[in-house]
Amino acid sequence: MRMTTDDRSLGLAAADGDASAFASLLERHYDRMFGLAYRLTGTQADAEDLTQDICAALPAKIRAYRGEAAFSTWLYRVVVNASHDRRRRTASHQKAAQGWGDWEVNRVAANAEAAAAQDWLQTAMRSLPEALRDTLALVLDDMNHAEVGAVLGISEGTVSWRVSEAKKHLRALKEKETT
Repeated sequence: MRMTTDDRSLGLAAADGDASAFASLLERHYDRMFGLAYRLTGTQADAEDLTQDICAALPAKIRAYRGEAAFSTWLYRVVVNASHDRRRRTASHQKAAQGWGDWEVNRVAANAEAAAAQDWLQTAMRSLPEALRDTLALVLDDMNHAEVGAVLGISEGTVSWRVSEAKKHLRALKEKETT
């Protein structure tokens, strides 16, 4: 009996929650939806994904069907809109991914550069006299000069002098390496 019922009547019944009417419409129009999705997307896999997405969303969307247009016209509009939405999402993801890729390349390069600088500093600090090395290590551990002085039992002025001497020594070492 349902096969003789027209699409408009089935669409209105489905909009009112008739699951049987909805199933009949889906059975009648699935191949056409897929065909249109295929023409809009250009690949079978994308058309299958789009058609499945539409089928999942259709029970909620069909409530908006009022019978003012032929059901097939209304359904094709749903497919076209879903295709446009997917295309916009894909374009947004691709645009975001392009920027992300550049950011990731820069992040990895910056991390590698920081790691190399850290390795150099660790190695270079071994060449410092013990008093300078201890002082610089504490300062690099985010302690202020007063705190470093308290730990080492020296004045703040001595801490400042040792940091200055350590910097001179490291600068000279770096210059020697680059020449």
